[in-house]
Amino acid sequence: MADKNKADAILDALQLLMNEKDIYNISVSEIADKAGIGKGSIYYYFPSKNAILDALIKRSYENAIQTAKSLSVNENVSSYTRMAMIFQACRSSSAQFLNNPKLADETTAELSLLHNKYLNYLISELKPALSEIITQGISCDEIKFDYPDALAEIVLIVIAVKLDNFIIPSTNEEIEQTLKGLISLLEKGTGLPLGTLEYLSIK
Repeated sequence: MADKNKADAILDALQLLMNEKDIYNISVSEIADKAGIGKGSIYYYFPSKNAILDALIKRSYENAIQTAKSLSVNENVSSYTRMAMIFQACRSSSAQFLNNPKLADETTAELSLLHNKYLNYLISELKPALSEIITQGISCDEIKFDYPDALAEIVLIVIAVKLDNFIIPSTNEEIEQTLKGLISLLEKGTGLPLGTLEYLSIK
């Protein structure tokens, strides 16, 4: 437990420092000072400042991600309902990320770094769960598709990038249209009943 407490103290320290200055101007020594531990101790838990930032991103959004991942093993719920719930988890995580007031104060470089790390985490964590759901749907003939891994990745990239609204800034109406188009393609391309994936909404 002591190890987890120290790791959390390091993450807390970085989070506090990021409220005061740009991530690029924060040193490992400053993080250590803020956490109340020696600089050398930090490297026992994290190999670099970049790794600390990755862990902070993970801790900030892991609840929604873990809930979504747990759906992949619940075969009592239809595959398409679980797919829709994964999409909803993606939407919830994006909303949580974008509602962070700190984002408004960051430089373009820092904002790009945080967005990239967040998107990487979201997609890499949800892809195995969504791919497993699609695979299960294929095996019980609910879904008709030959490439579950590819489909999971494509869907998550489109949803995450559009909801994140950083790479291609769009209005809410434009985002909604893109998501509706994606849902329509998914339903028609995988043989799902029309309307089964309409849980996804930015509203």
